[in-house]
This record gives sequence, C-alpha cells and structure tokens, in this order.
Amino acid sequence: MDAILIGLSCEALQAYMNVYGLLGRKLAIYLAAILVTYLLATVTASLHVASRLAAMGVTLDPAARLAMIGHDLVGMAGMFLPLIAFALLVAFLVTALVHYGLRRARVLLYVLAGAVAMLALHLGLHAAFGLTPVAIARSAGGLALQTLAGAAGGWVYIGLNRRYGERVIDPIDA
Repeated sequence: MDAILIGLSCEALQAYMNVYGLLGRKLAIYLAAILVTYLLATVTASLHVASRLAAMGVTLDPAARLAMIGHDLVGMAGMFLPLIAFALLVAFLVTALVHYGLRRARVLLYVLAGAVAMLALHLGLHAAFGLTPVAIARSAGGLALQTLAGAAGGWVYIGLNRRYGERVIDPIDA
C-alpha cells in the first residue's frame, strides 16, 4: 500500500486521505446513533420492568434501579445491540436513497427512519418468530417508547452528519 501512495501527487494524496477521514467520521456518527438508540431503548425497558415490579409490591430504591439498568445495558448488548445496529443500517441506507430522489425533508426522513427501524425490528421479530426481545414492546405505549428511542437515534445521526459528516468536494474530486 505504501508503494501505491508514493506514486501519488500531493493533491491525489490529499483526496485519498479525505476519503478515509470522511469514512471514519461517517462510521463514528453511525455508531453514535446506535449507542443513543440502544441506551434509550434499554433504559426505558429496564424502567418498565422496575415499574412492573413496583406494581407487584416489590420496592426498589434508586440504587437498585441504577444497578438494574447497568445490568441490562451489559446483558442485552449481545442480543439487542446487533439487532439495533442492523435495523438502523438498513433504515439509514434506504433513507439515503429516498433522500437522493427527493432532496428535501432530510431531518424528518432520518428521524422517521430511526423510528421505523425500531418499529420494524420489534414487529418483524414478533411476526417471524413469535417473540418480543424486550418486554416493554409488548404494549402499545412501550412500543411507542422503543420507537421514540429509534427516532432519537435518527436525530443524532442526522444532527452529527450535518455538523461533522458533510463531504467537501475538493477540486481533485470534481
């Protein structure tokens, strides 16, 4: 690879490095959207379980609730986090294609993409396998909270993209 880079002009090398910088920023932005969605979805699921326990007469102090949230964040990462990552990947790729054709409402499209990703994730798993990965998604209100977590992930994705991910076209790229 170094042999390839030696033969490049300064402008070509700059364009080459711009591509790697852009890809690195885009990956970081995507991972931030996944993280926000996962954190919000898992915390709401944990608090839902805590409220159901309280309804059964089990009292949980704030420290126990925080411990429960921490346990869920670690314990659900192996199953729920990859599902969210895949759902958001598909949603954001489809949204990029839709936005390419429409050229408007970019923020709304990505927020809706995140929401639809979480909705499709829960409904799709239930339809295909008869299971719900998190208990909160069994009720309409809980499913709405999970959908809002996806919308927040879409909002983070487009917000960070607008701030850090925009590609500046260099003359070498044109």
